Amino acid sequence: MKDPRQAIVDIGSNSIRLVVFGGPLRAPSLLFNEKLMAGLGRGVVAAGRLDPESARNALAGLARFAALIKLMKPGWVKVVATAAVREASDGADFLKSVRKLGLPAELLSGDDEAIASGLGVISAHPQAEGLVADMGGGSLELVRVADGEVHEKVSLLFGAMRVAAIRSGGRGQLRKALRNAVEPHTWLAGVTGQPLYLVGGAWRALARVHMQRAQFPLPVLGDYCFSADDARELKVHIRAMSSAELAAIPGVKSARALQLDDAAALLAALVSVTEPSEVIISAHGLREGLLYQALDPKLRKLDPLIEGIRHALAGQQAVDGHAEALLEWGDSTFSADPPNERRLRHAVCLIAGTSWASDPDFRAVAGEDIALHGNWIGVNAADRAVMAMALHVGLGGSPDAPPPILARLASPDRLDRARAWGFALRLAQRLSGGAPLALRQVPLELAADGALVLCPPKSVTALIDGMLERRLARLGAALGRLVRIEFST
Repeated sequence: MKDPRQAIVDIGSNSIRLVVFGGPLRAPSLLFNEKLMAGLGRGVVAAGRLDPESARNALAGLARFAALIKLMKPGWVKVVATAAVREASDGADFLKSVRKLGLPAELLSGDDEAIASGLGVISAHPQAEGLVADMGGGSLELVRVADGEVHEKVSLLFGAMRVAAIRSGGRGQLRKALRNAVEPHTWLAGVTGQPLYLVGGAWRALARVHMQRAQFPLPVLGDYCFSADDARELKVHIRAMSSAELAAIPGVKSARALQLDDAAALLAALVSVTEPSEVIISAHGLREGLLYQALDPKLRKLDPLIEGIRHALAGQQAVDGHAEALLEWGDSTFSADPPNERRLRHAVCLIAGTSWASDPDFRAVAGEDIALHGNWIGVNAADRAVMAMALHVGLGGSPDAPPPILARLASPDRLDRARAWGFALRLAQRLSGGAPLALRQVPLELAADGALVLCPPKSVTALIDGMLERRLARLGAALGRLVRIEFST
């Protein structure tokens, strides 16, 4: 049987990485991640050739990666080089040296790099619509994404290593140079007012700085969001900080700290030129895009959140099929929920199915923790809070005293809806004891008069006790609906 692990060696202008992925193909998770800050692009920026010392260090690190891959024996290996090798006059010779190490290196064009970055964002957010900006050491890829597809794209020479040289020309030179570079690409006018998705290590480090400044309570970087105006303020904030102060921020490495002033300046210029509605940090980028690109269309259509949770918690489900039965049982009650809310409710049903494995006194806490801190794809902090609220209530926590962090992460309306999901979970547990067939035999429906109606068969009259009636009433009150029980024959 072919080993399901997938390895990617990414030879960038600033860093070189070996990343090994495992888990489900539609929701890959990191098994191994090693980085070498080789700085290949320094020589290209200065003289058009790879810096000799950087190239030697890079080849030494790549030899180590080749040895690791040989020992690991992943079933799929892809080795790609990007802007520095692409632009260097001696890039072809460097690639030959890489191939002699046993690594099947290939050179990505600017378009190839842009497509992979765009697909990386789409892999986490199939409904993403806006502009993807992937800043590497040597280039900046801009890609329009919509309808699950990559559309127009361009690769510009505005990588982290080039920005300092442009800025040395004086105040406003970076914004002017960027505006001149994007002016011929008229399609960029079509993304004005849409989200800007940021891909790349420097952008992620910027987000860590913003998190600290905002005292954000949940240190999960994927899908972290802030306003376009904040991007401009972030530039001023970082300019006032030393590299040592930046490196002291959790999640900001010393090497990245040195680049943050230029990265913040580029982001401020990009926001000024493209005028996005908001800025979103993407946890997925080029490497995940290469994995997504290799999937067949059927796998691409799967929801990465559901596939990731299903895989991570499969061995802990008390009863096979209960999560899906629970989801369908609640569909009539929550039919007005938009598609994203239904997928979150599906995730809640899957997580709730593992509650038996926790101490009864800590089931609510365990559910909240999984929702808030799990390695999930395609959910932002507000989504995680919604899931955590539903699990807090559904697994026995007080609906009147939820964890304070949730109110900081999600709106009252969304938390109120999630509280109702929790009441539905408690009612379902009282009805079925976790048996999928039992749920299907006792449907919960919305009647024509707007009431919430539980419809058990007369053969299970004994199910209806005072506790069940109170749980049904609590659900009805949360939804602002009258409730009743109608026995079917």
